[in-house]
Amino acid sequence: MKRITYWPQLVLGLTFNWGALLGWSAIKGSCDWSVCLPLYFSGVMWTLIYDTIYAHQDKRDDLVIGVKSTALRFNDNTKQWLSGFSVAMLVGLSVAGINCDQTFLYYTAVAAVGAHLARQIYTLDIHKPEDCWKKFTSNRTIGLLLFIGIVTGNLWKRKNPKEMNAINTDI
Repeated sequence: MKRITYWPQLVLGLTFNWGALLGWSAIKGSCDWSVCLPLYFSGVMWTLIYDTIYAHQDKRDDLVIGVKSTALRFNDNTKQWLSGFSVAMLVGLSVAGINCDQTFLYYTAVAAVGAHLARQIYTLDIHKPEDCWKKFTSNRTIGLLLFIGIVTGNLWKRKNPKEMNAINTDI
């Protein structure tokens, strides 16, 4: 796709995150679109974030060999684009959480992800490949935070079903 479009990171995101749809349906037996689509969308946004950062490491070589990327497309406006993708990702994660009755533990993790993304983007130097690599690899923290938030949120729901029922009936 790098030879066809400046958006190969979008194609990567659409492909990589297909697991959000498959994983849910494998466990539940069907796809709950109100949860799966926002989760899939968030994954695509996250891929655009981390792979655009990664692409900034290679932009000089990409120009020489004639391939395209979001790093070349966004250039000095990268931080604004990454900020927009981050907001979209956080909204998608929040919608997915709302639609599957997640707990405050999940939303705490989503807030921590937001703080991590904000710091990552604010301190990013797109002109230093070593900094891009550092920021790219720091995305493992995002994955870990989300994993912890999803697991602890779901464990909390199972541990306190009466409390969850009381909250649900109050709404």
